Amino acid sequence: MDVNQAIVKTLESIGVDHVFGGSGQVNATMLLSLKKSDKIKTVIVRNEQAASFMACGYAMFSDKLGVCFATGGPGAFNLFSGMAVAYYDSLPVLAITGYASMPNRGKGALNESSGLNRTPDSHKMFSATTKKSFIIENADDTCDILEEAVNIAFSGRPGPVHIHVPKNITVAEVKNLREIKLSVKPVLPDAEKINEASLLLAEAIEKNKQIMILIGYGSIRSHAESCLLELVDKFHIPFATTMDAKGILPEDNPLSLGVFGTSGDKGAKEYFENSEIVLAIGNSFAQNATFSFKPDLYQGKKLIHINIDENELNKVYSADIAILSDVKPAVEAITKELTGKAGSFKLNRPVNKNKWHDTPIEYSGSKIHPASLVKVISDNLPPNSIVMGDAGSHMLWLNCYLKLDKNQRYQNPGSFGPMASHVNGSIGVKCANPGKTVVCGCGDGAYLMAGFELLTAVQYNIPVVWVIFDNGEFNVIKKFLINLFGEHAFMRFKNPDYVKYAEACGAKGYRVEKLEEFEPVFQEALRADAPVLIDAVVESEVYPPFSLAKV
Repeated sequence: MDVNQAIVKTLESIGVDHVFGGSGQVNATMLLSLKKSDKIKTVIVRNEQAASFMACGYAMFSDKLGVCFATGGPGAFNLFSGMAVAYYDSLPVLAITGYASMPNRGKGALNESSGLNRTPDSHKMFSATTKKSFIIENADDTCDILEEAVNIAFSGRPGPVHIHVPKNITVAEVKNLREIKLSVKPVLPDAEKINEASLLLAEAIEKNKQIMILIGYGSIRSHAESCLLELVDKFHIPFATTMDAKGILPEDNPLSLGVFGTSGDKGAKEYFENSEIVLAIGNSFAQNATFSFKPDLYQGKKLIHINIDENELNKVYSADIAILSDVKPAVEAITKELTGKAGSFKLNRPVNKNKWHDTPIEYSGSKIHPASLVKVISDNLPPNSIVMGDAGSHMLWLNCYLKLDKNQRYQNPGSFGPMASHVNGSIGVKCANPGKTVVCGCGDGAYLMAGFELLTAVQYNIPVVWVIFDNGEFNVIKKFLINLFGEHAFMRFKNPDYVKYAEACGAKGYRVEKLEEFEPVFQEALRADAPVLIDAVVESEVYPPFSLAKV
């Protein structure tokens, strides 16, 4: 068995059922090995960047390893945006790329990226955008390298890893083929820290001090939904989520304050301001969740911070109690300790909700108001749906006006935040979650960056619904410039006929210009079980709620 076959066999053994990549000379024999697999579906994309985003999506709401691959040189370099997303957003992703054969390095071989003699150094570049980058120089090291790489991807705070496979190594025989072992150790909390946190919370509950729980995306990766709900309900503690944890607990829960942050709900901000203790769970205190790193945000409050990554603890705000742990075991331990210390007490404080979703929309224009569009999407979402919001103003409209209460999820592009990441990433999400409805809400600017992957969705029959918020401009950047400088520049652009484009790709396309037209079209798209593109013409002179920081 050669190196490529060994890689495919190993991916099969750990449960990978989809891989995403591009065609190229250096990795051509990898394609032949994948062709023979009856367990892995190979999705060939139009641009390797899309493959990296799809691998991120595949890992995002699953316990699976996202895998993308590309030829050496330019193909490999197209994967960097996805690696950065996976690195920022804690996604276990493996990138496999071609590399120049040892005898040819430094000679200017086709697609060479060895770093020798004015060639770019892809090993250094991947090392800077992943947890670790490897080069297989000996075929008999293949299983050892795969084992280490996959374990690193899942260990501690998950993230991307990368393997270079030199052209001459791809077909070399692996004489010591074996199954790799996954030995990912859980990150468990220190008992003293749990006791310290539970004592502080127990005293606060008994004295009816105002406590707020702030839930981050680490809670989703940890599958902490049930234990979080138990903690919230048992002690009647109000909670808010960050944008990327939206929906982890039902937003119709009486204790839900909505989303906290730059474009969050007013009620969550008000409750936070009056809280004496904040229990932050799985948070990294990103810019959107901290009002642009407001220095005194936690002044006068006791902060308990739980995070799986020790580098996140005390990075932005000093915690009174910092707990290094995966979310689920830490929350379970705190709930158990609290039950013994304050089991007969519940917080009894008024929860004044003030959510954007419940706020009337005052608008009399002729085009569709983006918030009204989101409300209709929300009202028609099936249970367990996943909504992907790409970068732009539509992301903020979705954050504010989606109401998720049926085990639904919403995900924005994260702190790295490349446009088009979720236009493509939604395909990977659907591949990993075939039984769930996947909707991508994207701006026209984001869609135009990567929309040709609609062809990919059609070719492989991957049913995603894309809703384009069509306003013909980079709306949120325009507002940013107007607020800070009183003018804007180069924000407008022309759109194609998306219906004709969708049809040319073999998909169903719709154009909606009035709000009342959208619901029946959206319902039809949800029933289609096929890729669908909806072009919704929205008002450009309205802007989502968000706070702008100074440059």
